[in-house]
Amino acid sequence: MTGWRSERGAAAVEFALVVPVLLALLLGVIEFGHYFNVQISATHAAREAARTMSITGNWTKAEQAGRNASPTLKPTLVTLTREPLTCSPGATVSVTVTYAFDSYTGVVQDKDLIGKAAQRCGG
Repeated sequence: MTGWRSERGAAAVEFALVVPVLLALLLGVIEFGHYFNVQISATHAAREAARTMSITGNWTKAEQAGRNASPTLKPTLVTLTREPLTCSPGATVSVTVTYAFDSYTGVVQDKDLIGKAAQRCGG
């Protein structure tokens, strides 16, 4: 009977050793998924802004289209820029979306995600 008593807490000790590793793995998967989703959203916003700018030539409409294309991004953390400033037919407009990444876990800090897109002007 003493053999059984010596193993009474073995499951609790094994659980205590494995749980931190599993939680770290779970939080890593969640954080990576969030990071990847934000990157895709920033690229999509840039694509929509470039498309609207190439068709309309109006940066105000293009910027609004970019912001509307990615509603999951916090508007205060999004910056849209374009090059060149005007969209003449045949030229290529390039739009860059910079997003100050907001981490769920705090592991990734001060990281800007960048989405880029280019489109030929004039439709």
